[in-house]
Amino acid sequence: MSVAQGSAVKGRTRWKRFATVVVPASFIAGAIVFGQATGAIAASFNVSGSQFKVSADRLEGTGFVQYGGVATEKGGNPSDPYDPKNHLVAVSGIASAKLYNLCQSVKIPGLPASMVIHAGKDKNNPAEATDLLINMSSLQGDATFNNIQIGIDASDLSKGGANAKGLQGGFAQQADSVTITGLKQVAWSTTAGTFKLSGLDLSVSTGAKPEECF
Repeated sequence: MSVAQGSAVKGRTRWKRFATVVVPASFIAGAIVFGQATGAIAASFNVSGSQFKVSADRLEGTGFVQYGGVATEKGGNPSDPYDPKNHLVAVSGIASAKLYNLCQSVKIPGLPASMVIHAGKDKNNPAEATDLLINMSSLQGDATFNNIQIGIDASDLSKGGANAKGLQGGFAQQADSVTITGLKQVAWSTTAGTFKLSGLDLSVSTGAKPEECF
């Protein structure tokens, strides 16, 4: 990170002067770049402090966007860049999505246990979501994008739904559609307008190695 122009303190970067830039692993694996922006991106709610895992054999999405953001735990100060309760994230927005053989798991803090959800195992009845927004820390899989625009201003995003926009000056990308096979994702939060879980199966796994999606 570099010192923001006009800052009187050497070695510090003003929290409201940057936004993350994230390019999917299919283009540049693990690339995260910091750039100038007009303000911090706030999540719509405080995150729990526990990340969760999501996997799917295949995700088919219509209307895809991606830009940088910040997820803040309860009690965190979004204005303080050194607050450990602030987490830089890649925000992915999908207007409508189908997920085949979906798995979601979260480890229960302090216990040898996890909560696991399976859905969409029937290939004719996948899990479905609309206006999907995901604050993630990592994403793996084989991805194909159709009619992609890389480097668009985050405030001009138009394909991922009404709320899927970043800050003016922020780096972003969008595509008409996306297909990801072998999806493995670690996230802080997910929101959706609707989320249909066909064949929902929720269970609690216990033991020395409780079940996780991967």
